[in-house]
Amino acid sequence: MKILFTLATLLGLAACTQHPTAAGAADTLSAAEPVYTLDDDIGEMLLVGFRGTTIDSANHVVRDLQQYRVGSVILFDYDVPTGTRGRNIQSADQLGELCRQLRAIRPDLLVGVDQEGGYVSRLSPRYGFQRLPSAKRLGTMDDDSLRHYAAMTAQMLVEVGIDLDFAPVADVDVNPKCPVIGALERSFAPDAERVRHCCELWSSEMARHHVATCLKHFPGHGSASGDTHKGLVDVSATWQSCELDPYRRLDLATSMVMTAHVINRRLDPAGLPASLSPAITSLLRDSLGFQGVIVTDDLAMGAIVSQYSFDQAVRMAVLAGADLLCLSNNGGTYNPDMVPRTVQVIKQMVADGTIDAARLRRSADRVRSLKVVLR
Repeated sequence: MKILFTLATLLGLAACTQHPTAAGAADTLSAAEPVYTLDDDIGEMLLVGFRGTTIDSANHVVRDLQQYRVGSVILFDYDVPTGTRGRNIQSADQLGELCRQLRAIRPDLLVGVDQEGGYVSRLSPRYGFQRLPSAKRLGTMDDDSLRHYAAMTAQMLVEVGIDLDFAPVADVDVNPKCPVIGALERSFAPDAERVRHCCELWSSEMARHHVATCLKHFPGHGSASGDTHKGLVDVSATWQSCELDPYRRLDLATSMVMTAHVINRRLDPAGLPASLSPAITSLLRDSLGFQGVIVTDDLAMGAIVSQYSFDQAVRMAVLAGADLLCLSNNGGTYNPDMVPRTVQVIKQMVADGTIDAARLRRSADRVRSLKVVLR
């Protein structure tokens, strides 16, 4: 497996190959190293959703990419506020053209989608794409079959210009009746080691095709009896320690991890949703040793908006240690000015000393490093 270097290391290696003379060393090195501003770093930390199957200058996503330097977008087929389909996805040709339009504005843009298979497939047969088995079915297959479907998924994404898949689901099927995991066949298995193995195979195969993956939902959503899309979900009494196992030994350079909105007082006695919890981020980062990109689940979900204002959620997610904030703009309401508002909140945090700009740089560099590996 590839080792995930920091962007600084990668750039440093590139600079060293130039062997500058002593007199010109400083000029050569400074010319080789990109100069990032605070605005650049904040933009790199944003994963943004928008409406449109094609874009023009009137679409706010153009402003978000150009002026606010947004580094990642997430695409949907269904628009929740209006209850209609075709938000970003109508066909393979249309989707490929949309991705080309986006990258014409920002060539290094990460374009992501939820393509798990089964019920959660944004690229579905209704739009002309091939049907994929659910994770539950995939979990019963042999390794060759699992790799086959992973490669099929990767090729489907690459052909339309998508390079980030918010899959595989690393939740253990502790509660088969969990309304958003077990009941939808989104878990590979009730056995944690089997889930870990399937996640590793899936991510490795996707990486071969230069598609990043995102294991979700840390620290485990499979035992839940509720739905975080709708409101608070507390798994303190049902969660099992084996739900951490799929995240152990995670060293794929093209993998990120998504934190859930579940409350788990066994891991955070303060009772904060995992996505807003410094304690749970520390568990993933420091105890389990994951040094890649940590992304929040969608901050528009009911578990967050029912308890926190938008500004509060942004501040808490950043302070918890998230590298990438998921701003789907696909919750109860649609706000074309969500990105300017988010940037304003984070810049104010830096101005008043709530967060150090160096911490934001570290998060932005993790996202940049992922992009370097993918390319």
